[in-house]
Amino acid sequence: MLIRGGPIYPPPAYRPLICRFFVPIGVEPVPTAEYALTLPSSDIDRNAESAPPAVVFRGSKVLCREFSLVLEARGVEHEVREGEGSWSLIVPPLLIHRAYDEISRYSAERSLPRSIPNRIEPFSGAAIGAIGYVLILLATAYCAGIGLFGADWLSLGALDAAAGREWWRALTALTLHLDQEHLMGNLLFGVVAGIAAGRLLGPGVAWASILGAGALANYVEILIAPAAHRAVGASTAVFAALGLLAGLAWRQRLTLRERRWYRWAPLIAGVCLLTLLGAGNAHVDVLGHALGFLFGVGVGWIYARTGAPRSRGKRLQIAAGAGAAVLVCAAWFLALSHAA
Repeated sequence: MLIRGGPIYPPPAYRPLICRFFVPIGVEPVPTAEYALTLPSSDIDRNAESAPPAVVFRGSKVLCREFSLVLEARGVEHEVREGEGSWSLIVPPLLIHRAYDEISRYSAERSLPRSIPNRIEPFSGAAIGAIGYVLILLATAYCAGIGLFGADWLSLGALDAAAGREWWRALTALTLHLDQEHLMGNLLFGVVAGIAAGRLLGPGVAWASILGAGALANYVEILIAPAAHRAVGASTAVFAALGLLAGLAWRQRLTLRERRWYRWAPLIAGVCLLTLLGAGNAHVDVLGHALGFLFGVGVGWIYARTGAPRSRGKRLQIAAGAGAAVLVCAAWFLALSHAA
C-alpha cells in the first residue's frame, strides 16, 4: 500500500500465504477450504533478487530528493524516478526494510518542533561607542608619536611580563600600536565588532565589557607569559568583542531544541575566525588573542544567562561608557606618573 506524500509502512516480518487443499471427511470430499499459513519472510525472500524494485516513497519532487539524500548518506542503494504527476523513490527488495527504517528515523527527527529564539530589540547609538573607540586610539597614537610630556609612551604603556605589579599596563597596552598598518587594522575590525556588540548590549555596556575582557586577558598574559614577553595593540580587545558576540549567541542557542551542531555553531564560528585572523607570524600575540576571545565568550555567556543589561535606559549606557573612558585615562595617568 502506498501513502502519497509519506513513506510506505514497512511490511511485517511474517507475511500470510493463502493455500488451498482438500480435507477429506469420511468418504466424501468437501469443497475447497482456505487456510492462512504464516511463513518466515526469509523463506520468501530467497527469490527477492528476481523480484521487481520496491517503491518506498511516492510524492513531491522536493521530498523525494530530500529522502534520496538521506539514503545516499546512509549508503542505501536507491533510484529516483519521475512518474505521472509524482516522483518515486525505488530500492532493491533486499534493502526495503533498511530504507524504511532510515526514512522513518529522519522523518521523526525532522518533525520535532523547533523553538523560536526571542527577538532582541537592537539598541540605538551603537555608532557613538565606535566613534569613542576610534578617538581614543587616534589620540593615543598622536601623543605617543610626538612624545607628549617628554615620555616614551610605548615603553611606559606596553604590556611587559617583567612588570607584573604595573597592572595599568593591561589597559594602556590596548591603546598602543607599532605602526599605521597595525593601527588601521584594529580600527577597522574593532569598529565592526564593536557596533555589532553595541546593538545587542548598548554602546556603553558593550565597550565597557570589551575593555574589561581585554584588560583582564592582558593581565593574565602578564602573569603567565615569559619575562621577556612584550606586546601592544587593541587586537586583544577586538577578539574580546568577537568572543562577546559568540558567547551571547552560543548561550541563546543552547536553550533551543536544535541539533547539537546548530547549538554550538556560534562558538565554532568564533573559533574559526580566531584561528583565521588571530594567528600569523612570530610577531602576532596569539596568546593575547586567545585569552581575549576566551574572556569575551565568558562575559557574553554570563550576560545571556542573566539577561543583562536589564535596563535599556540611557543612564546606564552613559555611565558605563564614561566609566570605560575614565579608566583608560586613569591608567595612562598612573603610567606617566610612575615614569616621573
